[in-house]
Amino acid sequence: MEKHNHLQYPVGKFIAPETITDEKLQEWITILEMFPAQLRDMVSELSNAQLDTPYRTDGWTIRQVVHHVADSHLHSYIRFKWALTEDNPTIKPYLQDKWTDLPDLVGMPVEWSLRSIEAVHYKLVRLLQTMSTEDFDNTFVHPDGNVTFSLRKNVGQYAWHSMHHFMHIANLVKREGW
Repeated sequence: MEKHNHLQYPVGKFIAPETITDEKLQEWITILEMFPAQLRDMVSELSNAQLDTPYRTDGWTIRQVVHHVADSHLHSYIRFKWALTEDNPTIKPYLQDKWTDLPDLVGMPVEWSLRSIEAVHYKLVRLLQTMSTEDFDNTFVHPDGNVTFSLRKNVGQYAWHSMHHFMHIANLVKREGW
């Protein structure tokens, strides 16, 4: 069970610090800025067979992970925009497992999602760097559980999400000796 959890959560589950300092925000923003190039370096030379290998039993393939990250981070960017332009909006969730299983992604080159991740992260990091301290306190509501998220916490959530999925791939590459 422990090994399975480590494969599923290689960097642990996201736990936001009680106080999120400006220094911690900058650390997370740097992760978001560097992630697209790190992901591209990790997956761009993998074969189709390698891309179609699950990172764990009953887990997504590398291809699915890359496409998922592109979809998820686009959603996150839009959530930032909503929270900066509306008063505590309720966001629209999506069924990530069903999105990842849609037939358009079967065999789709990861290049298109890598480009999407690069573009979204460029725009997101630029947005984050222009936000005021007060802007990071803006919030949105996730209807699953009616949970309110501050943008400050959401930066951490997506820095974690980046590293979470990067390590899924990196650990598989290491285990397989690719």
